[in-house]
Amino acid sequence: MASIFTQIINRAVPAHIVAEEERYIAFLDIKPLAQGHTLVVPKKEVDYLFDLDDETLGGLLVFAKQVALGIQQVVPCLRVGLAVVGLEVAHAHVHLVPLNSAYDIDFKKPPLQLSQEELANIAAQIKAAIVH
Repeated sequence: MASIFTQIINRAVPAHIVAEEERYIAFLDIKPLAQGHTLVVPKKEVDYLFDLDDETLGGLLVFAKQVALGIQQVVPCLRVGLAVVGLEVAHAHVHLVPLNSAYDIDFKKPPLQLSQEELANIAAQIKAAIVH
């Protein structure tokens, strides 16, 4: 069965997409640690990040950088942190989390409770801020 991320890529499951190109997609996390918490995913379904071929992995990081710069334009933060966990969904991905303290990227803390309207608004702002 296709991963939840592949289902999002194929538009079988809705998501708040902030950026997309031929090989990558970025969308808001539905259980965000901070406002603007975004997942960056290769469209190629590979379970483990470091099983990606070098070109795909490098391209993913360049794409993530563009998304992070967009997040910084929208969400007040000192910087955007990048985390690789990879245990919750069997599809390679990175988390981009706006940071004002190290605690902001603590996956043990309870996620924010944001409405679909709030998520849609944040996604639209980030999407508009990303420079391609």
